[in-house]
Amino acid sequence: MCILPLIGRILFSLIFFLKGIDHFTSKSIDFGAQMGVPAAEFLVPLFGVIALAGSICILLGYKAKLGAWLLILFLIPTTFFMHKFWQFDDSYQALMNHLCFFKNISMIGACLFLAYFGSGPLSLSCSQNKTQ
Repeated sequence: MCILPLIGRILFSLIFFLKGIDHFTSKSIDFGAQMGVPAAEFLVPLFGVIALAGSICILLGYKAKLGAWLLILFLIPTTFFMHKFWQFDDSYQALMNHLCFFKNISMIGACLFLAYFGSGPLSLSCSQNKTQ
């Protein structure tokens, strides 16, 4: 059963890793600018770096607590800036942003668990996370 935290870390970090890479594309930068992100050419890739760093820390189980805080740093502005479901008149857009908003809120909750408990077994910090 000690493999479960490793599987959980892989599944959890996957979205942040893939979306972090996506933050370097012109499509993501343009979308950020369209959504009103100031200095999108700089901030969108910067948040990509933050998402990548956090996801790699959690995936490897090395400095997973720091990685969790990096993902929280990524998620809070993303959630409240990019998924303002209350501002949409179109019911479909409102619903999709509502779902994304609360998905991100739940992921912040998962990050808080990781920030407190660490990576668990089968990680690069295998000393039962006492040094994290």
